[in-house]
Amino acid sequence: MKKEINMFLEVQNLSVDLGQFHLDKVNLSLEKNDYLVIIGPTGSGKSVLLETIAGFFSPDEGKIFLEGKEITGINPEERGISIVYQDYMLFPHMNIADNIAYGLKKKTKDTEHIDIEVKRMAKILKIDHLLHRNPETLSGGEKQRVAIARSLVVEPHILLMDEPFAALDVNTHNYLTSLIKNVINQHKTTCIHVSHNFNDVYNLAEHVAVMKEGKILQQGTVHEVFSKPSHDFVADFVGVHNVFQGRIVGHDQSLIQVEISPDVILSSSSDLSSDSKKVTVAIRPESIIFSNEPFVSSVRNQVKGEVSTIFEVGHNIWINVQVGDLSFMGVLTPNSCEALGIKKGKEIYLSFKSVNVNLMESYD
Repeated sequence: MKKEINMFLEVQNLSVDLGQFHLDKVNLSLEKNDYLVIIGPTGSGKSVLLETIAGFFSPDEGKIFLEGKEITGINPEERGISIVYQDYMLFPHMNIADNIAYGLKKKTKDTEHIDIEVKRMAKILKIDHLLHRNPETLSGGEKQRVAIARSLVVEPHILLMDEPFAALDVNTHNYLTSLIKNVINQHKTTCIHVSHNFNDVYNLAEHVAVMKEGKILQQGTVHEVFSKPSHDFVADFVGVHNVFQGRIVGHDQSLIQVEISPDVILSSSSDLSSDSKKVTVAIRPESIIFSNEPFVSSVRNQVKGEVSTIFEVGHNIWINVQVGDLSFMGVLTPNSCEALGIKKGKEIYLSFKSVNVNLMESYD
């Protein structure tokens, strides 16, 4: 009996051997309108997985289903899947309007429709003033918006993005993250996004998958994977520390106020689109500043606790600090640890910026 396919995208036992890069019986599922971010070390097979789903590689084993239909052997151009790379891959001999229109011209000969759709998509991505320009005159962020516009204007079943923001500076990355999130939500596009940046997970993902050596070790909601890893590598890779359940209790100018315990309310500058009051709060250990006295600066968050455990990992010292019923984990160099006089039972202040208090919709 044929297996019933209920998911929008279903990857079953997918194996591909490209020598150094490979997939080993990968299983992956995705619901319609979902946003999945795939993370993992370099060489773990993330890009190979995207390109196999897109149809650029033929699997040695396994099947791919899209909306219940097997697409394993279908040509890439017939799958209705778009892909965006970090190096843009724009056509240098075409202006921006023609770059965006490229895929659309393969679907229709209606020039009026093409012109309307190109201008509409360019306006949404705030590049409508660049349509007459050539790619070499654009900044990296502008080029990436053109590449995304070209991919979205054809209304793909799935948008694949392979490290789309990796070549951009931090400010441009943050701007594009917010812009793309709105565009994807507006078009209800199903996305798979490969990234090394955890902020992409926090700010964009509804689900996350962790890959290593050609295998997906865990897939689930961001909260499930980051707070309940099912594999020791996953726990180590995502740095599963400082994940709390909280509730939004107010706003202070542009900052969201989140209560994670009766005595601890944090400020976050996360761009949280959900109206839910329940949130998951994640703070990377390396974002925490330790001090013996209250830290005087623009940092909005500061708590006081007691050192409960200290342990050395490689060249760093990991420190667990108990703040009431909460346990915070931070990391210091041995020299910093010695200068602060860190020892078990010592009272210490922890500070961290609002931008480092990442909020995710709680799926509990």
